[in-house]
Amino acid sequence: MNEYDSDKISDLMASISFKKTEEPYNADCVIFNTCNIREKAAEKVYSDIGKLKKNFKGRVKPLFILVGCVAQAEGKEIFERSDFVDLVIGPQSYHLLPTKVLDFLKRKEKTVSTEFDQIIKFDTLDNIKPSRTSKVSEFVTVQEGCDKFCSFCVVPYTRGPEFSRSVKSIIAEVKKLSENGVKEIVLLGQNVSAYNSSEEKLNYELTDLINLISEIESISRIRFMTSHPIDISQELIDCFKYQKKLMPFLHLPIQSGSNKILKLMNRKHTKEFYLELIEKIKQANSKIEFSSDFIVGYPGEDEKDFDDTIKVIDKVEFINSYSFIYSQRPGTPAANKNQQDLDVLKERLIILQKKLFEIQLKKNNQMIGQTTQVLIENETKKKGIYFGRNPYFQAVFIDQETKPGQVINTKILSCNTNNLFSFFNEKEKVLAS
Repeated sequence: MNEYDSDKISDLMASISFKKTEEPYNADCVIFNTCNIREKAAEKVYSDIGKLKKNFKGRVKPLFILVGCVAQAEGKEIFERSDFVDLVIGPQSYHLLPTKVLDFLKRKEKTVSTEFDQIIKFDTLDNIKPSRTSKVSEFVTVQEGCDKFCSFCVVPYTRGPEFSRSVKSIIAEVKKLSENGVKEIVLLGQNVSAYNSSEEKLNYELTDLINLISEIESISRIRFMTSHPIDISQELIDCFKYQKKLMPFLHLPIQSGSNKILKLMNRKHTKEFYLELIEKIKQANSKIEFSSDFIVGYPGEDEKDFDDTIKVIDKVEFINSYSFIYSQRPGTPAANKNQQDLDVLKERLIILQKKLFEIQLKKNNQMIGQTTQVLIENETKKKGIYFGRNPYFQAVFIDQETKPGQVINTKILSCNTNNLFSFFNEKEKVLAS
């Protein structure tokens, strides 16, 4: 979602005659779009501001803008931590950038904008002309915010309550993208499966949105992320069975395989519910693959809880996953819990990631000798070698003549943990170097 937001921010700045530069230290304006989901990401912001300030020493200071979830969470405190920052703008207020920038250039007055007004935000973005060339695969935000209040998560406080864009707005954006050569649409939301929009006495859920987008002929692939298990409806499960443009891949975070920890996390589902849901989706489409998120060392996790998580991983065999040591976020209920020994958690993370990577490599090895459909996204720096993704979101490198936007069938001949190759190891090594 931050990538999507950053593209929109570029469009907004272009509307007031700012042009993106590849030379940051010659910029008149620098914008950091920030994430606050983990402590490391938030603290890195201030480290990077310090590096930037040092590199601008002796130069004309640029207008510096901090946007995103760190801006929302910390507000005016940011000015106390860094005198280099001029404007602080939250993720639901970045549509105000043109006005705020022009006002600052006139008055030189530092301001904070952290209002929640998604309707005005998306109405504004709908009327902004794109400032860049579209890619083959594009993100489209359809839902923001979350009402689940998982005890570890800062999203409800930085992105606000669940909000769904209108179908009309989304379809208009997708049609524009399709006219610019986009072949794949990835629908985004903090809790995208909770998408729900009422328009002209009709109610639209995520399944309806997927079906409407599928009617756009030039769009060949549809994906969505990220989903909360309790919002996966039977209609959405059925969609994986009959909707051919919906890719057979679902990112479905569980966070922990322990019912005790899931309850402490306020996840609102059990391990059994999650595994039954996986089976229901497999019944609809036996070829589907899953990815997930895992938090290691949530307060109260013991060895049995950790073992329960490993057992879930063994049972589901996720095609890829994201895993992290628990990071306490200020203002969340879990921030007040007793924290665990970091060395123990590091050991658990190593064990968990080793298991995940072993399964991922196993899945990749199973593709060797198989023919898979690949949507070509771009030519790599190595001339004649192209990058794309198959239906399961696996990265594929191809050495046959093709071009971005094409969907081609290719036979997989080799792999590593992260990638599939249509050629043997000699070229794979060249690419890796």
